[in-house]
Amino acid sequence: MITSQHTAEFLQHRAGASPRISAAEAALERRSVRKFTDAPVSEELMEQLLTLVGRAPSAYNVQPWRFVVVRDPVLRQALQGAAYNQPQVGNAPVVIAIYSDMEDALAHVEEIVNPGLDAAKTADTVAMLRRTFGGMTDEARAVWGNAQANIALGYLLLLAETEGLATSPMLGFQPDQVKDILGIPASATVTALIALGWPDEEGYASHRHDIQRVASFR
Repeated sequence: MITSQHTAEFLQHRAGASPRISAAEAALERRSVRKFTDAPVSEELMEQLLTLVGRAPSAYNVQPWRFVVVRDPVLRQALQGAAYNQPQVGNAPVVIAIYSDMEDALAHVEEIVNPGLDAAKTADTVAMLRRTFGGMTDEARAVWGNAQANIALGYLLLLAETEGLATSPMLGFQPDQVKDILGIPASATVTALIALGWPDEEGYASHRHDIQRVASFR
């Protein structure tokens, strides 16, 4: 049990303390955790975290990612059933559903255009975006948007770690059930469920390829 440590971290965050570790340290330390303490994660901290996650890059600045932050125990239990009864869904204080909604993004395409552009450039950009994505099939748009949402997912996992929060990202769930439970549009693509909270276990040590295995320098 490491409850006392993370209770202290929670109180530090309530007092507005800075992140405990850097992004580089978070990348080295992060591991999936499936057991969490019962210490709450404040709405303020979640809003701050997701604000930073929203800084993730996306092609054309479309930002198709959307988040549902689930604290309600009844909803979390329902999500656990939709996630093949993975226990971390039920015992984490927060479960985040991240999904891509390209239809919503295109319905409000003006929102993604830089406000610093003049009227003519804004009109050209809006027309280009509608032409580009309007020429895709629904399936192709969904695949494209989901790839962008995965960038935000990576940001979320890393930024949560800098705050001392543990995460367990999951792809094992039934998307239609998740959509029904959370009221996510049928046309959207559910990218992942993420159990999140203050860790109550160390998790397994990471095992990763050496850089020589995955990269070449020319």
